[in-house]
Amino acid sequence: MSLPYRPNVGAVLFNADGLILVARRADMPNAEGAAGGWQLPQGGVDSGEDLRAAVLRELEEEVGTAKAEIIAEHPEWLTYDLPPELLGKAFKGKYRGQTQKWFALRFLGTDADIRLDLDPHPEFDAWRWATLAELPAMAVPFKRAIYERLAVDFAAYAA
Repeated sequence: MSLPYRPNVGAVLFNADGLILVARRADMPNAEGAAGGWQLPQGGVDSGEDLRAAVLRELEEEVGTAKAEIIAEHPEWLTYDLPPELLGKAFKGKYRGQTQKWFALRFLGTDADIRLDLDPHPEFDAWRWATLAELPAMAVPFKRAIYERLAVDFAAYAA
């Protein structure tokens, strides 16, 4: 495959109870319990952008708050490929998937600080707190292995 991977950062945002923020994709409003309807905040990295700055920027853009501190960085880049039916469509057809640097963050705000309505074209239309163990079952199949890995590798931060 000649298409490159899109560089991306992802946020596993833990609240004081050890739960993580998951958000429902606005383009899947009927996916209340369906796999793939819910995901973690994530997004592209601008050329030359510091990864730690990028994850806080993406968190603020996607869920309306940057009231968080980074508590861990996953040691590896985790990569997924798009399924054949999305190749040439997702990411404007420029990428074969994403290579992601994931961060664990501690939420420093209150639930009222999470504001999906601040973006004029929000990616998410709902959010909730979930257990880290629930995460893999929420993922679309092509992202499930990454979410399984995060559930194991960031488990210590859920305590």
